[in-house]
Amino acid sequence: MVSTDVSREQILEWLAKVPDPEIPVLSVLDLGIVRDVEIDDTITVSLAPTYSGCPATEVIESSVLRELQQHGLDDVAIKRVLSPPWTTDWISEAGREKMRRYGIAPPAMNKLIACPQCDSTKTERVSEFGSTACKAAYRCQDCLEPFEYFKCL
Repeated sequence: MVSTDVSREQILEWLAKVPDPEIPVLSVLDLGIVRDVEIDDTITVSLAPTYSGCPATEVIESSVLRELQQHGLDDVAIKRVLSPPWTTDWISEAGREKMRRYGIAPPAMNKLIACPQCDSTKTERVSEFGSTACKAAYRCQDCLEPFEYFKCL
């Protein structure tokens, strides 16, 4: 049985401290992968993987469990939510700004990819794939700096 002393808001506050293993400046909340938190006989955290083959999914689930256990919550379940599938639209504005400051261009629907260093849109794709499948390698034609772009999904 879960203590009634813990609120959904408190759990979300704790989850805001759980970093994404691939982009550690982003939390699981920034990414929008926390779809729900239910408090009943157990605490169920619903998580949507960024894509079905994401190698970080299990690491994220373990990190969420560990964070809540550190706050004395032992009766926690993770529910993997595949539908609707995660989309980059779910990344928060704060998360997009954190990406920019970290040097990764956030997803852009208009296809003008702005350099996170100088904000120029005179950029070119160097490779369809970056350090992970969800990113592409780009280079700025103004400041000449390489950067990664988080692809729209």
